[in-house]
Amino acid sequence: MTGWGALSAVAAPDHRVAQSAPARAVDQEVACDVLVVGGGISGVAATAEALKAGRTVCLTEITDWVGGQITAQGTSALDEKPTQRSRLYFPQGYTELRQAILAQNNNKNPGSCWVSLVCFMPKQGHDKLQAMLRNAEKEGKGKLHFFPNTVAKSLQVEGSQILSVRGIQHSPAAGAPPLNTYPLSRTIEDSYRETDSELFTKKIVRFTPPASGNWYVVEATETGELLALTDVPYQVGIDPRSHRNPSSPSETGNPYCPQALTYTFAMEATDTPQPASPPDFYEQYAKSYSFNDDRYAQTPELVFTYRRIASQDPNSGSRTVVPGDISMQNWSWGNDYGPGTAADNYLLTREQLRSAGQLDLGGWQGGYRVSALKGAEEQAIGFFHWFHSGTSDAKLPIKKPYPNLRYLQGFDAPMGTAHGLSKYPYLREARRLVGRYSYGYPDGFLIDEVAMSRKSFNEPYYRETLTPEAYRNLAAAIAGLRTIDVIRGNIEPETVETRARSHIYPDSVGIGHYNLDFHPCMAETPPEKPGNQELPGERQGAGESFPFQIPLRSMIPPKIDNLIVTGKSMAMSHISASAYRVHAIEWSMGAAAGTTAAFSLETGVMPFQLVENLPRANPKLEELQKRLNANGNPTAFPNTSILNTNWKDWK
Repeated sequence: MTGWGALSAVAAPDHRVAQSAPARAVDQEVACDVLVVGGGISGVAATAEALKAGRTVCLTEITDWVGGQITAQGTSALDEKPTQRSRLYFPQGYTELRQAILAQNNNKNPGSCWVSLVCFMPKQGHDKLQAMLRNAEKEGKGKLHFFPNTVAKSLQVEGSQILSVRGIQHSPAAGAPPLNTYPLSRTIEDSYRETDSELFTKKIVRFTPPASGNWYVVEATETGELLALTDVPYQVGIDPRSHRNPSSPSETGNPYCPQALTYTFAMEATDTPQPASPPDFYEQYAKSYSFNDDRYAQTPELVFTYRRIASQDPNSGSRTVVPGDISMQNWSWGNDYGPGTAADNYLLTREQLRSAGQLDLGGWQGGYRVSALKGAEEQAIGFFHWFHSGTSDAKLPIKKPYPNLRYLQGFDAPMGTAHGLSKYPYLREARRLVGRYSYGYPDGFLIDEVAMSRKSFNEPYYRETLTPEAYRNLAAAIAGLRTIDVIRGNIEPETVETRARSHIYPDSVGIGHYNLDFHPCMAETPPEKPGNQELPGERQGAGESFPFQIPLRSMIPPKIDNLIVTGKSMAMSHISASAYRVHAIEWSMGAAAGTTAAFSLETGVMPFQLVENLPRANPKLEELQKRLNANGNPTAFPNTSILNTNWKDWK
């Protein structure tokens, strides 16, 4: 195993106050009807729908691959629920993507993995998505301006409008190594500096509306950068416990504990043992690794095939390893990295950003704690060595070496990087918007746990943990058609039958279905500390959900009227975000955002005006919903109705 030097030698200073410097002149100015900041799944979907509507779209992406989770973040194994998958009841673009990948592999699962029916190489996802954007451009006669390797540096805001966005695009400096030579922690701060460096030549790009002055900016980054830059209300980490989020492990909230991040990597099965030397930092992490279950410790082939993305023999069996097979690793007690304290959190809070100078003019550096990114990179690299050579498990009595493995690195390797790690970490959670005041949401709109969880909130835990008033409010929230009876005191909270469906939103613009699935932060710092455990109570909210909806209100921020928020930064709680974060749902969110932007430009009706009088009917909102459905982006699952409580067959 080679190539660790570039990573182990990386200097990763913590966040610090940015040095003031005169702004560089703008190198390029581009006008667009819709600016999409972030080229992940939601960003691509938003771009595609706006292009189909004939709009000029600027799309920026921090890496050189579009697709986020399925490409630059390496999690190229589609997370889907069985019933939705069997009926292919997905947004049209997502179905087109998954079917194109399968068609290229004779309609078989490319990786023969067992976590999903569609596991594939990340570059394949990037290529398919690029082709889809070209087709959308042609179909709608729109125009795409794509800016890879580009970050947002600052925004010009006047009143309730974003007037322009200043971006930095980087390319290799003369004599410097190619992009993706170094891991993100080595380059991230450089990416946000406007001055040229030893590694990068910078181009300053100013994005503006067209001559009409009307445009929409779509926040589709993986961390909610524009929320921080505009300073609209948002949350990070765990929400305070309430009747809407009764499973929260904290009475007051915990902004330092978003879900764990993961750098994925790929490894190849070989017919003979491969040499491997531990990286310099291995001992720091060695006591934190575990297969977490006896069956995996006894048969590590199960872990290899779990997210296998390339199979040499599709007929060999879903759990049989053949030399040449390639596995992508995304393992909870392996390359998950869960900083969860004020000393190590990877998404800096508003207060931390202010202290670091990142909210000063020109001071924005992305809002990351660089040392946390570096720790996650080392955790991942160490996990491979442990998988290959380790002989002890942090939680189990057995650990067998698995030496017939080769760590894959290089620009032609699955992750497309010299160091072998994904170009960007898989971030399960971002800064999350708090939407505008809405009827029933006096503190701002959020999609909450009780809106979609199948959990029985009649369990003693909730009666014992919540105050009597909060428990009564919880009972009212889940009582469905009996809500008024609970409010009037005609039904005791302890006897309420839990609503057997998700909340139905009159402003729904998309759909999703996935478990409330947690990869918790760790209780102590550093995360790799021997004996460290997950934050107590973090998994209380875990479990099944009902098929759910994506309300337009979750995309509309206070104060800024031409900003639409999509992806992991929509207005939702920490618990509900654990279900809304996966592939098909991100596509649905993005398609809704792109369609809404194009619709508002066409009609002159701003997004907030579509929902400001809810729950009253709004003809323009209904027109938008009809357009989404006509374009293959469903806003509800079949037979959704307040009278239909028969969702037990949706697995």
